[in-house]
Amino acid sequence: MAILGLHLDMNKCPHCSVDTPSLQHVFQTETTSYAGGNKRAWRIYKCSRCGGLVTASSANYEGTVYEVYPSGREVDTSIPQKAKAYLEQALNSLHAPAGAVMLTASAVDAMLKEKGYKDGSLYSRIDQAAKDHLITLEMAEWAHKIRLDANDQRHADVVADLPVPEDARRCVDFALALGEFMFVLPSRVKQGISTAPIGTS
Repeated sequence: MAILGLHLDMNKCPHCSVDTPSLQHVFQTETTSYAGGNKRAWRIYKCSRCGGLVTASSANYEGTVYEVYPSGREVDTSIPQKAKAYLEQALNSLHAPAGAVMLTASAVDAMLKEKGYKDGSLYSRIDQAAKDHLITLEMAEWAHKIRLDANDQRHADVVADLPVPEDARRCVDFALALGEFMFVLPSRVKQGISTAPIGTS
């Protein structure tokens, strides 16, 4: 368990996903509830690589950490294995944006193939998914943006700028949202229906 010390131990930075980040203390404070209870010690840490801030709390300084914000992102298990693997690798590669963008495009491709869109190019599969109302036109437009960004990196397009971490984060955010829309929400609805009590009319 991590300790609320002058350095916070985490496996990955929740912002840039670098392994074993150097998270150094930059600020601290203590809080209580309005009645004076629920006392907590808070420290804010800065990642020396990306500059992102992480907040952690404990019952006291140098105590065991029991809250961390942001805590890092995980890919839902409802997303099919291959797409999930690409998304996890993309999340872990945010500090290498070009790679993260290409992995995100692979995740989008894998999700569409999982839904039966296997013929033609990724371009045609995205368009067909929109025509079939599997995804919205806005989602298709965003998916095309990721596809084009990934193509720029795969082909080392001389007129294309290298992506920055914010570009990669936007791509990953979309792919996670797409996975939520296509797989996670339907899975939760199905589970909810199966566990709901049967009503009578």
